[in-house]
Amino acid sequence: MATELEAQLEGKRGEIAGPGEAITGEEEKIYVAGYWQLMWWRFKKHRMALISGVILILFYFVAIFAEFVAPYNPEEFFPQYKLSPPTKIHIRDAEGKFHFPFVYQMKVERDKETLRRIYVEDTSTRYPIKLFVHGTPYKLWGIIETDIHLFGIDAPLDEQRIFLFGADRLGRDLFSRLCYGARISLSIGLVGVFISLALGIVIGGISGYYGGRIDNLIQRVIEFVRSIPQIPLWMGLSAALPPDWPIVRIYFGITVILSLVHWTGMARVVRGRFLSLREEDFIMAARLAGSSEMRIILRHMVPSFLSYIIAALTLAIPNMILSETGLSFIGLGLRAPAISWGVLLQEAQNLRSVVLAPWVLSPALAVVTAVLAFNFLGDGLRDAADPYAR
Repeated sequence: MATELEAQLEGKRGEIAGPGEAITGEEEKIYVAGYWQLMWWRFKKHRMALISGVILILFYFVAIFAEFVAPYNPEEFFPQYKLSPPTKIHIRDAEGKFHFPFVYQMKVERDKETLRRIYVEDTSTRYPIKLFVHGTPYKLWGIIETDIHLFGIDAPLDEQRIFLFGADRLGRDLFSRLCYGARISLSIGLVGVFISLALGIVIGGISGYYGGRIDNLIQRVIEFVRSIPQIPLWMGLSAALPPDWPIVRIYFGITVILSLVHWTGMARVVRGRFLSLREEDFIMAARLAGSSEMRIILRHMVPSFLSYIIAALTLAIPNMILSETGLSFIGLGLRAPAISWGVLLQEAQNLRSVVLAPWVLSPALAVVTAVLAFNFLGDGLRDAADPYAR
């Protein structure tokens, strides 16, 4: 029996490799590799997805360690640096000599005609940029007390500051505020998508598995929710939040509102998958074996299209980020003193600030970068989710 099985296996290998060809070690690894390993090998071929994954890892690192990465307190303002442009980083001085990265001392002058502030570099004074410097004290995650920051310069507060993305009209460091804003904007996408994913799988699974009146009722509810224009719906639900709520409660309120709107698409997809899977042979075999309905749904049906759920999850997060940014930008989402990318973009509503200091639009660049990275990562995961496709 074993000899006959080995002969059949050799025959199959001969068909795959072709007549007169031998299977190499690399090909042997492919034939015996598991699903997730094949998925990883295919994902590595998608370079944009890999680059996007690295970018998102950096973004979430900044969001988690915002107090450490940000050189200053986001609410700390310096009136002498109002609308200061991004600080230029140099590696070569005025004499042509190379140094470690440094910045020149910044002096403020007045335009004689417009009386505008003009920031001029004083090339006689250099401040080297150092890593792990002492600065404003803070509590990391509200627990660890320290004053170590990722980078900075050794200079008195009234002499020099380093503004990687410039300063706003109150003299606050935009880079520090972007780091703190990433914590809310990026996390609201994850939390909101997981809530909508759970609602979509549960409600869509019930609709597709049981069918009948339950299916009709759920589908009518989904059609009603999807027929309402999203922007007026968001505006109405967001305006219903009490303005005197604390920041944390408003954050969770916005997250729940976004989740209640976005779950319908996932529910439709899950319903369609369940309708096609419930008549499959392996589902019928599980029923005949005495498996409970919950076990059939969680152990057999949902894992059968888990790869699609992962890809859909990655592609849904940018929509959540854009939704929060849009609501906060028009004043119906998070509000100051909360810090998110949408709240920071409210500064762009001031036309004078945009004309005089275009760097106040840097939160928009962060939003675009994060959304594109999520989209490229989702494309890579979607292609890798079916490693057997040609």
